[in-house]
Amino acid sequence: MVAVRTSIDQIERLRKSGYRIVGRHSAVKICHWTKNVLRGGKHCYKSWYGVQSHRCLQMTPSLQYCNMMCIFCWRFHTINRVTVYEGEWDRPEEIFDKLILEQRQLLSGFKGNPAVDKKLFKDALEPNNVAISLDGEPTLYPYLAELIKIAHKNGMTTFLVTNGTTPRKLEELIEKDAQPTNLYISLYGPDYATHVRTCRPLISDSWTRLMESLKLMPSFGKSRKMIRLTLVKEYNMRDPEKYAELIRNAKPDYVECKAYMHVGESQKRLPKEAMPSMNDIIDFSEKLSLLIGYKIISHDNASRVSLLANESSPYYSLDYNRIFR
Repeated sequence: MVAVRTSIDQIERLRKSGYRIVGRHSAVKICHWTKNVLRGGKHCYKSWYGVQSHRCLQMTPSLQYCNMMCIFCWRFHTINRVTVYEGEWDRPEEIFDKLILEQRQLLSGFKGNPAVDKKLFKDALEPNNVAISLDGEPTLYPYLAELIKIAHKNGMTTFLVTNGTTPRKLEELIEKDAQPTNLYISLYGPDYATHVRTCRPLISDSWTRLMESLKLMPSFGKSRKMIRLTLVKEYNMRDPEKYAELIRNAKPDYVECKAYMHVGESQKRLPKEAMPSMNDIIDFSEKLSLLIGYKIISHDNASRVSLLANESSPYYSLDYNRIFR
């Protein structure tokens, strides 16, 4: 597949959607939950893992570069939703400080808002977590290990979300002592056929690679490990016993069963009826819990997600909020 650079029109479209481009292929965007906390609302469900939404830097080092076109994705699927970047990649030290500066610029409009707590606003200007999850597949970025190490050197935690199709890159994170604080591997189908139909991969061996990454997951001894199931009705919200087999191989600390949300660009591809209710998620989580022996320890109704915990994990505690903090 031929790689294409992001066009000026596409960049403008992204900017209008709240993205700020840094360098040639990185971006930052203020998420809904950051704004929500600043206005006195709740944190997102990632607070389960100690993430403060208003201090979270949501970014990507691989804007638009992904090897899947998932049916439920809320991002733009443009002509250069491809697996190869044709130019020279920016080094982490060239983009890291600029990402924080762009974050502050995006937050500047909240300063004069009377509904915004001044202390929260001041804290937000000093992010303490990097969520490497905004757009694209971050493991396509060749300097991912160096980016994570820079974040840790600056006293920040890291939250890496990957589709698991680059197991060699995950091995590199271990080899270079760059394990993220939190490692998410997304599992979007219980079998090959469902995976292909739901993820619409742009590479022929995506399922094989994902299986390799799941087997590698237990080797991340310095990361809190999660498997994310984004569940879509009539697509992949079925066969919990098949999911259970894959999860047992990966041995994550936590499993999230999350509803597909009918937002963004996904509205052009899926009907609203494809979005599970919270009751649907709870029902599926209970079935999965029995199959894998994990305990359901929390729900988040706003995001329609249930959290299942491995009681044998070193991160597990009945007082899990204390551990996460």
